[in-house]
Amino acid sequence: MSGETAPRGANPARGETVVTIAGQPRLLRPSFDALVRAEEELGPLLALVERAGEGQLRLAEIAGLFWYCLADPAGLTREQVGQAVLEQGLAQTAGPLRALLTEVLKGSG
Repeated sequence: MSGETAPRGANPARGETVVTIAGQPRLLRPSFDALVRAEEELGPLLALVERAGEGQLRLAEIAGLFWYCLADPAGLTREQVGQAVLEQGLAQTAGPLRALLTEVLKGSG
């Protein structure tokens, strides 16, 4: 995580993590449905993981993955998610991104 207090119910064992968006910690939950929707837009998830490993992941891809994995996007726009990624930079978003990509690779336990 990137230093925020996890919202109630965050379960790191299931790949859940937190990112700050619009000044609030938001739970990211990589559910099957969320990952399928992300894959429809971003392409195959394994290719996404490979691009991340090569340092080739674009900000739009990070924001897209975060958007689809938001457990409760109520009151947020996709633009706010992208703005949060931009404002926090890769150093701050690396932890949540790593947690989501790890879940893609290993799956739920």
